[in-house]
Amino acid sequence: MMNPGEYFIEGNIACAEAAMKAGVKFFGGYPITPASEIMNHLSDELPKVGGRFVQMEDEIASIASVIGSSWTGLKSMTATSGPGFSLMQENLGYAVMTETPCVIVNVQRAGPSTGQATKPGTGDVMQSRFGSQGDYEIIALSPNSAQEMFDQTVRAFNLAERYRTPVVMLADAGVGQMREKVTIPGEVEGEERKRPTSDEKEFFDTDDEDYVPPMPDFGDGYELLVTGSTHLGDGTRDTASFSAQDRLVRRLVAKIEENRTEIEDWEEHHVEGADLVVVSYGSMSRPAKGAVQKAREDGKDVGFFRPKTMWPSPEKRLKEIGKNSKVLLVELSLRGYRMEVERCVGSEDFYVHDRLNSLPTIEEVHQKIEEVLR
Repeated sequence: MMNPGEYFIEGNIACAEAAMKAGVKFFGGYPITPASEIMNHLSDELPKVGGRFVQMEDEIASIASVIGSSWTGLKSMTATSGPGFSLMQENLGYAVMTETPCVIVNVQRAGPSTGQATKPGTGDVMQSRFGSQGDYEIIALSPNSAQEMFDQTVRAFNLAERYRTPVVMLADAGVGQMREKVTIPGEVEGEERKRPTSDEKEFFDTDDEDYVPPMPDFGDGYELLVTGSTHLGDGTRDTASFSAQDRLVRRLVAKIEENRTEIEDWEEHHVEGADLVVVSYGSMSRPAKGAVQKAREDGKDVGFFRPKTMWPSPEKRLKEIGKNSKVLLVELSLRGYRMEVERCVGSEDFYVHDRLNSLPTIEEVHQKIEEVLR
């Protein structure tokens, strides 16, 4: 693990270092471009800080091992890209249903299917939210720099532990394999999961205001039942009762929805009263922000908005922006975040600049801004 200081490293290495600073003690994964550097780095470094690294036979086994290790009390993670993330969806839903804190890093590449393994894409945004079956909510973060790969990885672990839920890091190849200056602190602020008191028996229900029940470890001596089937507060399966399904699923959704103000995060500049607001995220947001700066230098009243938390989406803020400004979404996908932004801001005065082959230049986005403002 790196000592405190400034380093010129790629985003994937920053992610791995952040995970260790955040206290990760288990990584289960399978190599896949462009995420493999995370696994490679942790395979060398994690055992040095008392952690365990296991290369699994595939991505299904990888997330299964992460879920299992989390229930032994270890902060746990995996890293993958689009095809592997697809294989993880059933177990991602299982982690939601069993309220298992863990971190899944998806360094996105161009798809669908195998696509272009070495090229960036952001086509997994909707999959991260709706990829598994049933009604549920998820937390997904989007870094746009090597430094944010570090900072948001720490936050991902803290959110996972705080809300007892899987958290997805929606990086992309541009950010993951970009080399930049990264400041690594001596310590980071860590969140620990809520632990039960000796007389508690219900670990899957609570009347607490945050909707998050306590979580014991296997081996603590509690009578612990963990199932992906609908269950009661003590973990007992109840696959016939409408009331059990209603209470459980509503609480799983509420612990994300009702805590939005603590989870949501975004960056914005010059948004109030702007004629046009450019919305972008991930590595694509970098040339988009540069184009906004160029437009403002030309005297145009243009703002910039970047969601750092993709899910839950900052829908309230997006709706406020859409009431007063034209909105231009700039993304490295045809359908990545388009449906969500359009849902929030409305179809009138909503524009898209999408790319599938590479990041656009500042000049290309600036040209689109000029076109929208004509």
